[in-house]
Amino acid sequence: MRIKLHWKLTAFLCSAVIVSLALGYFYLTGHLKTFLDQDLQNDLRREVALARELVETDIQAHAGMSAPGALAHRMSMAVGMRVTLVDTRGVVLGDSEVSDANIHAVENHAGRPEIRDAVKVGFGVSRRYSSTIRKDLLYMAVPFDSWGVKGVVRLAMPLSDVELLEAGPEKIVGFALLLAFLLSLGFTYLIARVVSKPLEEMASVSRAIASGDFSRKPSVRSDDEVGDLARAITHMSDEIRSKITDIEQEKARLDAVITHMFEGIMLVNDKGLVMLMNPALRKMFLIDASPEGRHAIDVVRNTALTGILERLLQGKDRVISQEISFLLPEEKDLKVNGVVIRPSQKVEGAVLVFHDVSELRRLEKVRQDFVANVSHELRTPVASIKGYAETLLGGAMEDPAALKEFLGIIHENSDRLVNLINDLLDLARIESGRMKVVPARLDACIVLQRSLAILEKAVTEKKLAVNVALKEGVSRVMADEARLAQVFLNLLDNAVKYTPDGGRVNVAAVAQGRFIRFDITDTGIGIPPEDLSRIFERFYRVDKGRSRDQGGTGLGLSIVKHIVHAHGGEVWVSSVVGQGTTFSFTLPAA
Repeated sequence: MRIKLHWKLTAFLCSAVIVSLALGYFYLTGHLKTFLDQDLQNDLRREVALARELVETDIQAHAGMSAPGALAHRMSMAVGMRVTLVDTRGVVLGDSEVSDANIHAVENHAGRPEIRDAVKVGFGVSRRYSSTIRKDLLYMAVPFDSWGVKGVVRLAMPLSDVELLEAGPEKIVGFALLLAFLLSLGFTYLIARVVSKPLEEMASVSRAIASGDFSRKPSVRSDDEVGDLARAITHMSDEIRSKITDIEQEKARLDAVITHMFEGIMLVNDKGLVMLMNPALRKMFLIDASPEGRHAIDVVRNTALTGILERLLQGKDRVISQEISFLLPEEKDLKVNGVVIRPSQKVEGAVLVFHDVSELRRLEKVRQDFVANVSHELRTPVASIKGYAETLLGGAMEDPAALKEFLGIIHENSDRLVNLINDLLDLARIESGRMKVVPARLDACIVLQRSLAILEKAVTEKKLAVNVALKEGVSRVMADEARLAQVFLNLLDNAVKYTPDGGRVNVAAVAQGRFIRFDITDTGIGIPPEDLSRIFERFYRVDKGRSRDQGGTGLGLSIVKHIVHAHGGEVWVSSVVGQGTTFSFTLPAA
C-alpha cells in the first residue's frame, strides 16, 4: 500500500512532537515531584516543630506530661496528621491512632529510623510501612526536652496523600501536553499538506510528461527550492518535447527513405531475427506476412545468404559484398552488401542491402548477343563480297558471264549490308529516343496499299492471294505515316516471305475502344510455340538459314515492336506450325 507524502510528513513530525512532549513530561513531572517532596517536607518540618512547641508548652503548663494520649489526639486534630509521642528509650507514650488502653501493646520504637535519627542528630525522616496501622507513611520526628521530660514527637502522613498531592500536577501537565500534541497534530497535517501539495502536483505533471502530454505545466511560482524544481520540470518538458519532435522528424525522414528505396534493406539482430524489412525487399520475395521477429533464414531461404549472415554475426567479416542468385519466387540476380552493427566489442546485428542486378545482367547478355549477332550478320555479306571481289581480281573478270554473275552477287550482298545498317540505325534511334514520332490523322488503308505496291512483284511471283478487309472509318488512326508504313512493310514482307506459293495473306482491322486493332494473317509455315516469346528480340530468327538466304536482317520485328509502343499501342503474335501466323497490333483511333 502506497503512503502519500503528507501522511509521511505528518507521521514524522508527530513522532518528533511525541518524543519531545514525552521528554518534557518526564522532565516536568520529575522536577514537580522533587519540588513537591521538598515543599511537603518543609511543611512537615514546620508542623513537627510546631508539635514540639505544643508538647513542651503542655509539659511546662502541667510541670510534666500529664496525658500523652490525649495530647497526641489534640495535636493530630490540629495538624491533621498522625502524632506519636515516644520517650528516649523507644517506649510509645501516646499515639493519635492508638487508644490509651492499647498503647502498652505497641512495640518499642527505639529501632525506628526516624526515632533513632531524631535522638542522635535532632531530626529524623523516613518512608516505610506501618505495621501498627497497616499503611505506607511518611515519618518525621524531632526531640523535645522540657522540665526534665525528654522524648520524641513524630508526625506521620500517609503516602497515599503524598501521591495524591503529586498526581494533581502530573495530571495537569499531562493534559497540557496532550492538548499541545493535538494542536501540533493539526498544524503538522496542515504544514505537511502545504509542503506536499506542490510536490504532488509536480509528480502528476511528470507522469503526464512521461505519457506524452506536454501541455501540462506546474503552477508553483515560489522562489524557494520547490519553485526551482517546478521551473526545472517545465524546462525539462520543453526540452523533451523539442527532442522528441526532432527524433520524430528524423524518424519520418528515415522511414521515407527506407520505404521508398528501390534497394531492399533487411536489419537483423545478433540472434539473426528480422528487425526491419522495407517494402522493396518484401516485394522482391513476395512476402505478405510481417517478417519482423522471424528468423531471416525462414523468411528468405537461400544457402548463400545463410553463409553471409553467419560470417557477419560471428564477427568473421565486418563488410561483405557478394552476388547471389535466387530461384524463388522468381529467378533473380541480387548483389548483397552486408555490414556488421558493432557499437562496442559485441556484435549486435547486421544490415543487408539487396540490389537487383537481374536487368543489368540481362542487358549485359543482350549486349553480348547483339555484338555477336551484328558481327555474324556483317561477316557473311562482307566475306561474300571480299571472296567474289578476290575471284574477279584473280582473273574471273575476263569471263563476261562470270563477271556479270559475280557483280550481281556483290551488289546483292551490298544491299544486305545497307539494309542491315539502316535497320541498326533505325533501332538505335528508336531505343535512344532520338526518333521522333509525330502522330497525325490518317487512313491506314492508304499506307497499307503503298506497302503492298512495294511488295507487288514478290506477291505476283509467289502467286499469293492478298485480301484487305478494312471497313470505311475503321482504318482511321492517329499515327506517324512513315513509321506506320515501316510497320506494315515489315509485317507484310515477313508474311510474303514465309508463305508458300499459292498461299493467302489477309489484312483486317477492327475497333477496340479507343484503339484500332490490325491483324495480318498468312498461311505460311508458322512459328513453334517455344519461339513465340522471343520473336520480337533483335536478331532472333526461327529458321536462321532460311531467313538469311531471303535477305532478312533479324531486326524487323524488333523495330515494329518499338514503333508500335512509341504510338502507345501493343503488338503480339499467334501461330500454329504448318497452318500460318497472325501478327496483331493496335494504334490509337483518330
